[in-house]
Amino acid sequence: MSKKKSNNSNYIFQGAILASASIIVRMIGLLYRIPLGRIIGDVGNSYYSCAFEIYSLILLVSSYSLPLAVSKIVSARIGTGDHGNIRRILKCALGFGLFVGILGALAAYFGADFLTGTVLNTPEGAICLRVLAPCILIMGVLGVIRGYFQGHGTMIPTAISQIIEQIVNAVVAVAAAWYLFGYGQKIDAVLGTDTAAPAYGASGSTLGTTLGALAALLFVSFLLIIFLKSEKKKTFRNSEQESYGSILAVLIMTILPVILSTAIYNLNSILDQGVFKALMEKLGHAKEDIDVTWGIYSGKYKLLCNVPIALASAMASSTIPNISKQLGNRKAVRRSVGDVIRFTMVISIPCAVGLGVFGKEIIEVLWPGTPAMAGDMMVFGSTSVIFYSLSTLTNGILQGIDKMRLPVIHAAIALALHLALLYVLMVVFRMEGMAIVWSYIFFGALMCILNNLAIRKHLRYRQEVKRTFLIPTAAAVVMGAVSRLFYNVLFTAMGETTVAMLVSLILAVTVAVMVYFVALLAMRGLKERELRAFPKGHVLVGVAKKLHFRL
Repeated sequence: MSKKKSNNSNYIFQGAILASASIIVRMIGLLYRIPLGRIIGDVGNSYYSCAFEIYSLILLVSSYSLPLAVSKIVSARIGTGDHGNIRRILKCALGFGLFVGILGALAAYFGADFLTGTVLNTPEGAICLRVLAPCILIMGVLGVIRGYFQGHGTMIPTAISQIIEQIVNAVVAVAAAWYLFGYGQKIDAVLGTDTAAPAYGASGSTLGTTLGALAALLFVSFLLIIFLKSEKKKTFRNSEQESYGSILAVLIMTILPVILSTAIYNLNSILDQGVFKALMEKLGHAKEDIDVTWGIYSGKYKLLCNVPIALASAMASSTIPNISKQLGNRKAVRRSVGDVIRFTMVISIPCAVGLGVFGKEIIEVLWPGTPAMAGDMMVFGSTSVIFYSLSTLTNGILQGIDKMRLPVIHAAIALALHLALLYVLMVVFRMEGMAIVWSYIFFGALMCILNNLAIRKHLRYRQEVKRTFLIPTAAAVVMGAVSRLFYNVLFTAMGETTVAMLVSLILAVTVAVMVYFVALLAMRGLKERELRAFPKGHVLVGVAKKLHFRL
C-alpha cells in the first residue's frame, strides 16, 4: 500500500475510532436517559432542554470550536515540518481557553434568570443552567487538549475521554436527579406548587454533565503530561519562533467562522424553542402541554437521532486536520472527501431507515406510556439523520479547505427559511409538534444542498452517487423490509407483551445489521480498501471473502 493510501486509510480509521466512541457515548446517554426521563418526566426534560440549549450556545461562542481550531493549526504545522512552535501553540490555546471559559461560565451563572425566563419563557430552567456554568470553563481547557492530540493524528485520547465523561455523567446524573427530585417534591408540598420537583430533578442531571467533563479533563491532562515529557526527548529542526500574539491571531481567525456557523446551528434550536412555545400559547395550548411536547421532541426524538449523527461529527473532527495537511494536493483532498462522505453515508442511511421502521417500538420500549406523537416524530422524522450527518460533515470539509465563512452564510440562510417554514406549518397548517420536526429536517436538507454546491465549486468535485447513496439506500430498504417482517412474526409468536416487544426488537436489530452488511457487499457497495478502514476491518474483509463476495 502506498504512503498516500496509507495516510488516507489512517485518518478514516482514526475517524472510525472516534465515531465508535461517539456511538458508545450516545448509547450510554440514551440508556441513562431512560431512568432519568422516568424520574423527571417530560416536563423535567423541557426544563433540562431549556438550560442545555443556552449552555450549548454559550459553549459554542466561548470554546466549542477550540478542538477543531487547535487540531487544524497543529496539523498544518506538522504538515510543513514546523514542530518547533507546536508547544507555544498549546500554551497560547490553553490561556485563551481559560479566558473565554471563565467569561462563558460567569455569563451562564449570572444571566441564568434572564436567559431561561425572559428569552425562553422557562424560568424553571435557571437552576439547571447555574449548575452547568462551571462546565463551560472545564470544556474550554478540555477542548484545547483534545484538539492538540487530534492535530497529532490520534483520536484515541479524545475517544477514551468521551467515554469516561459519559460514564461519570450517567452515574451522577441519575443519582443526583433521583435525590433532588425527592427534595423538590418536599418543596412542592410546602408551597403547593408542582414545578420544583422536575426543576430540581433536571438540575441533578446537569450536575452529571459538569462532573463528567471534570473527569475527562483529569484524564486527558494526565495523558498530556506524559506526551509532553516524551516530546522533550525528540529533536526537531530549528524554526522561526512565532510570537504568542501571532499565534493568538491565527487561533481567533480560525475560531470565529466556526463559532458563527455552529452558533447558528444552536441558535436554531433556541429560536425553535422560543418560537414554538410562543406560537403554541397563542394557539391556546396549556403551558404543561407545551412543555410535554417540547420535552418529547428534545428529550426523545432528537436524543435518538443524535446517536448516529455523532458519527458524522467524529468523522468531521478526523477529516479537518487531514485535509489541512493535504491542501497543496487537490487530488488527495478530493479522494479524502469522497472516502469520508461515502463512509458516513454507509452508516447513517441504514440508521435512518432503522429508526423509521422501528421508531414507535423503540420509543415504547425505552419510555413506556409516551404519547403516540413521539413515535410519529421518529417514523416521519428519521430522515433528519441523513441530512444532519451530511451537513455536519460537509461543514467540516469546507472548514478544512479554508472556506470558513461559507458554513456561516449557509447556516444563516437555512435558519431564516427554516423559521419561516416553522411559522407557516404551525399557524397555517396547525401541525403543532410535527411542525418542529419537518422544519428541523428542512434545515438539515438545505444545509446539505448549499454545502454540496460550495464543495463542487471550490474543489471541482462531484461525489460518486452509486456507491455513496444508491447502493446503501437499496441495501437499507432490503434491511428494513426483512427485519420488519422478522419482528412482526416473532412479536406475534411471543404473545405481543412488553417483554416480547423488547426481545423481538433486539433480535430484529441484530438481523438488520447482518442483512444490511450482506446486502451492501452483494451490491458491491464497498471496496476492500474501504472495508479495511473500519475498526476490525481485517475481520470484516475475512468474513466477506469467506462468503465469496467480490471486493
